[in-house]
Amino acid sequence: MPRPISRRKTKKSAAKRFKVTGSGKILFGKPGRRHLASSKNRKRMRRLGKIAVLDKTDMARILENLPFR
Repeated sequence: MPRPISRRKTKKSAAKRFKVTGSGKILFGKPGRRHLASSKNRKRMRRLGKIAVLDKTDMARILENLPFR
């Protein structure tokens, strides 16, 4: 029997959390907005709601999990 070709799978948890733009930047939603919101002020909640750009030092680690970006 011939051995099957091994393929890399996309980590679905990473695919749901990160988006790769056309220029190669990685976007993500900030954590900390789902619950315990009454102790956070409105300014903080607004900032947490915005989409952020991932730092370039973390890009290689995330792109490993998204082989078909």
